Amino acid sequence: MMRGDAAEEALLERAAALVTQYRIDSDDQLGPLFQSAEHADPEVMRRLRQMFEAGGWVLLESAIADLPADLRWLFESGAVTLEQLTAIYRARGATSVADLAAAVADVALGGIDGVGPDVETAVAAALPMLRVSIPRIPLGRATFIIEPFLAALRASAGINWAYPIGSLRRGQDTVGDIEIVASCADAAPILGQLLSIGDEGRCLHRSERRTYILSDRVQVGIRLPAPENAGAELLYLSGSPAHFGLLQTFAAERGWQLKPGGLFGPDGQLRPSPTEDNIYDTLGLPLIPPELRNGEDEVDKAAGGTLPTLFCRRDIRGDLHMHTTWSDGRDSIDAMVEASRALGYQYVAITDHSPHSAATRNLTIDGVKRQAEEIAAARERYPEIAVLHGCEVDILPDGRLDFPDRVLERFDIVLASLHERVGHSPDQLMKRYASAMRHPLVTLITHPSNRMVPHKPGYELDYDRLFQIAVETRTVVEIDGSPSHLDLDGELARRAIAAGAMVAIDSDSHRAEWLDRQMALGLVMARRGWVEARHVINARPLDEVRALIAAKRASR
Repeated sequence: MMRGDAAEEALLERAAALVTQYRIDSDDQLGPLFQSAEHADPEVMRRLRQMFEAGGWVLLESAIADLPADLRWLFESGAVTLEQLTAIYRARGATSVADLAAAVADVALGGIDGVGPDVETAVAAALPMLRVSIPRIPLGRATFIIEPFLAALRASAGINWAYPIGSLRRGQDTVGDIEIVASCADAAPILGQLLSIGDEGRCLHRSERRTYILSDRVQVGIRLPAPENAGAELLYLSGSPAHFGLLQTFAAERGWQLKPGGLFGPDGQLRPSPTEDNIYDTLGLPLIPPELRNGEDEVDKAAGGTLPTLFCRRDIRGDLHMHTTWSDGRDSIDAMVEASRALGYQYVAITDHSPHSAATRNLTIDGVKRQAEEIAAARERYPEIAVLHGCEVDILPDGRLDFPDRVLERFDIVLASLHERVGHSPDQLMKRYASAMRHPLVTLITHPSNRMVPHKPGYELDYDRLFQIAVETRTVVEIDGSPSHLDLDGELARRAIAAGAMVAIDSDSHRAEWLDRQMALGLVMARRGWVEARHVINARPLDEVRALIAAKRASR
C-alpha cells in the first residue's frame, strides 16, 4: 500500500475501502453497489469486479499483507478504513502502537484530512486491545533474532549508537515487538544494507528513515532518526508507558514539558537530545537503567539518589553452571573452557547432570572419576583459567540427593536442582528444597522456580521462606540465563536480595557458542531485580568463592 505507483495505490485503496465499508464478502453483493450513483466511478467499479473475480478477499489481503503488523491489526480491528489508515500514516509516519498512541496523545489525528474526531476516538479505544490476542515472543528468541541487526548497525559507518527498544530493551520475559532505534545522519545507505540480514529477504515497509523486515517469520523494525533528537525517540520507545508518564509528571513539576517528540523548555522550545542522557541530565536525574523503567518507584529513587548500582557484564568473574558431552551438553570440556577463557572469565565450573536426571545423557558414579581426570588435563592446557569440577545433582522425591556423600565430596562445587514435581504439593516441594539446602555439601540451588518460558509457570512456592532458608543455611540461589528458564525472574531476584540471600548469575549453557548470550540473559534478569555486584557470588575472586564453599562444608 505504501510503495509503488501512487495513483495505482490510491485506486486500489479506494476499492478496498468500499469493500470494507460495505462488508462485501461475495459477488452477489456487488450488484446493488454497482447501481449506486454515489459510487459510479467506472474505474473503481472495474477494480471491485476484478477483486471478486480473482477470489474476493485475495486482493484485499495482498493490499494489507505487507503492512507493519500494528497497522494491519488496527485496520482489522475495524477502527479505520484503509483510506483512513493511509491518511494517518502519510500525515504522522505512524507504524506502531507507540506511534499511534503518541498521535492520539497529541490530539493530532482529528486534523488529518479524512480522519475526524470519531476516528480518533475509535483508534484510541482500539489501541489497548490490539495485541491482546497476539502471542508474545520469548525473550531468548527475540534476542537471537535481533542480534545480527544490532551487530550490522553498530559496525556501520555513520551509526552513532543502536539499541533495541520496548519490552526487549527492558528485558521482559516475553516481547511484544522487535525494533531498534539507531542514531544516523544519512539513513539511505544503511537501509539498503539491512535487507540482506533478514533470512526471508522480505521488506515489509520502507520509508525515508524506517524499515520493517521479515526475519525468522518475525517482523523486525529499524528506525534511523537524525542525530540531533534521536535520544528523545529512544527514551519514549524504551520505557514502559507508566515510566514515561512518571517522567512527564516529574518534568512538568519543574516547568518542562516531556512529549514523545522530545523535551520542551519553559519557553516552549525543543531542547535537542542526541542521547537519552541529555534528557535525564536536563531534568536533574541520573540515567535510569532500561531494566528499571517499569513505572514503579524508580523516578523517586533516582531523584533521591538511591538507585542501585546495577550488576553489569564487567563484574562477572566466572560461570558456575554449564554442561558438556558428559551429560546433555553438545561440546566437550575443552570447548567450554576455551570459550569461557575467551570471554575473560577467571574461573568456570563444569556441572553435568546426575544419574536420575531426565537429560538425554547423565554423569554416572563410575564416570565421575574419569571426568575428574579430563578436567585435570584441561587445567594443564588452560592454566590461566581455574576449572572447578562440579555437578548439578537432582533432589530426589524424598529429599535425598542423587549422589551419595562419598561422591559429592569429590566435587569442588555441588549444585542441587528440582527438575520435576512428581505430583508434590508446594509444601512437599519446599521440604525437598529445604533438605537440599541444609546439606553441607550443597553450595547452590539452580533455577528455583523451574519455570519453562513461555510454556510452564514456576512452582507455587513460598519463595520468601525459600530465601530465608537459603540465608540460614548459607546457600546460594541462582539466576539462570537459559532462555527456557530465566529463573529467578526480576521480581523474585529482588525479593531474594531483599531477604539477604547470595545469588549466582549463570549461563546454564549446553553449547560453547551460547555461553555469552545466556550469561547476558541472566544478567538482564538480575538487573531487573535491582541486583548489585555485592549480592553475586561469581562477582567475587575465586579464593572468596572457595572460602564460602569451605565454610558451609565445615558445618558438617
